Amino acid sequence: MEFKDYYDALGVKPEATDAEIKAAYRKLARKYHPDKNKEAGAEEKFKTINEANEVLKDPEKRSAYDQVRAGGYRSGEQFRPPPGWGQQQGQGFDFGNMGGGGGGGDFSDFFESLFGGRAAGARGQAQSHARRGRDIQARIDTDLHTAYHGGKTRLVLNDSAGGERVLEVKIPAGIQAGQVIRLAGQGHAGSGGGPSGDLLLEVGIRDDARFRLEGRTVLHTLPISPWEAALGASVPVPTLGGHVDLRIPAGSQSGRKLRLKGRGMPGSEPGDQIVVLEIRVPVADTHEEKAAFEELKDAFPDFDPRR
Repeated sequence: MEFKDYYDALGVKPEATDAEIKAAYRKLARKYHPDKNKEAGAEEKFKTINEANEVLKDPEKRSAYDQVRAGGYRSGEQFRPPPGWGQQQGQGFDFGNMGGGGGGGDFSDFFESLFGGRAAGARGQAQSHARRGRDIQARIDTDLHTAYHGGKTRLVLNDSAGGERVLEVKIPAGIQAGQVIRLAGQGHAGSGGGPSGDLLLEVGIRDDARFRLEGRTVLHTLPISPWEAALGASVPVPTLGGHVDLRIPAGSQSGRKLRLKGRGMPGSEPGDQIVVLEIRVPVADTHEEKAAFEELKDAFPDFDPRR
């Protein structure tokens, strides 16, 4: 199992006071509460915050945790309780009033290995051989518009027996490529009455013909005419949230970038859309069209685009 740094989870120093820990917990719990934060990973973050608070708010648990942390472990490192840990801690800790501000008893293996004594004993020997099923890792691809607006995507999974499972996966609005969606209980079945593992889906976003993503920033190339570039104009621009009017400054050149504030991917801090101008020149096929270009050339005798 992995070591958890509860101080890092709450963003406080190891010497933080009880009041500082309480304030940090309340701030983070409001930010990541599942009823308010629908971003991918928010629920797991909320559980970690509750678990950290459950330990650090209790002087006895905090003291025991500090003993372990003094061994130099870092967050994410492999961890095993010190030999004789259960005996050192007596019969375990009192779990009669757990809740952590809404987290319930949903704690990690790391927490259980340190503080599960009495709670683990209460479950009895009948469950001693229960094993949680393994997680399944897979990839799910979605189009850019679904990633922007949110929606549902069907996923077909092949199981080890050659069968198929069809799942309907909810895509949160504003999800980023590489983020992971966790579907609890959709992994491999547990053994001995243990719970099933989870399905971990890494999100991929398919290429789009009109838009390109860079983090939460959306880029779009906008073709404009030579006269719109020279004289300025107001033109409609597509965004993932619908068309908006954009003012093209007079004298604009190809490659100029204009920013549409907040028109990128949604999130706690929405991204912007960057519009890259591209001047398109019409093809002169008729005598009149060619004459018009000749007049334009004569009107700007000193213009040299390569200078």
